[in-house]
Amino acid sequence: MMEGGRRLQKCLIPIQTGNTIGETSAFTNTRINWKETPEAHVFRADLPGVKKEEVKVEVEEGRVFQISGERSKDQEEKNDKWHRIERSSGKFLRRLRLLENAKTDEVKASMENGVLTVTVPKEEVKKAEVQTINFSG
Repeated sequence: MMEGGRRLQKCLIPIQTGNTIGETSAFTNTRINWKETPEAHVFRADLPGVKKEEVKVEVEEGRVFQISGERSKDQEEKNDKWHRIERSSGKFLRRLRLLENAKTDEVKASMENGVLTVTVPKEEVKKAEVQTINFSG
């Protein structure tokens, strides 16, 4: 596993689900890729069949980043007879703690072809100023 993956694993907060009995729970395990570039943290999540209006992206106090939403079930008509239901539906929630250098007030999100991309810009890390001390006497 890559170093970034190990760091991501350490930052995970337990998943909470709101599924009711009978709903498929595959969405509760929404997988997220997290990469860090020199300018930002970039998160990508596959959310097939979910519209951007059904997804909520939030940053809570304490740098907790959260993606949540709900994928609706297919509409059932009175005369329909289902033979197989494998597509997942229900609520999903994924939470991660952002690193200290995240600019949480400048988060941007976009959704294209079922892929959610969230970009969190990074603050420039100031290098510690080193002061040379001259000897006296």
